[in-house]
Amino acid sequence: METIEWGDFEKVELRVGTITKVEDFPEARIPAYRLWIDFGPEIGLLKSSAQITEHYERDDLLGKQIVGVVNFPAKQIGPMKSECLVTGFYRKDGVVLAVPDEPVPNGLKLG
Repeated sequence: METIEWGDFEKVELRVGTITKVEDFPEARIPAYRLWIDFGPEIGLLKSSAQITEHYERDDLLGKQIVGVVNFPAKQIGPMKSECLVTGFYRKDGVVLAVPDEPVPNGLKLG
């Protein structure tokens, strides 16, 4: 495992956001959802594509808080631009979201 400096970690903007809208993303090569995530007044609403269909139904995601990286450049994924990276843990049976275990204000930075 490569060691990084504290300053490297501080550059990554890991923020909490609440999923406000979920759509199927049939154009994705790997099954995914389109997510709209509210990261609070400083950052706002960002879109993301998330390959989390194995463990999560659309309705279960609405109102769920997640942890996302908000300072990566936008990435074109099929017909949409993904504006943030939703974080999770890869298991053999799919991705499990990284989430706070208690509600916190949208936009709060992990640190």
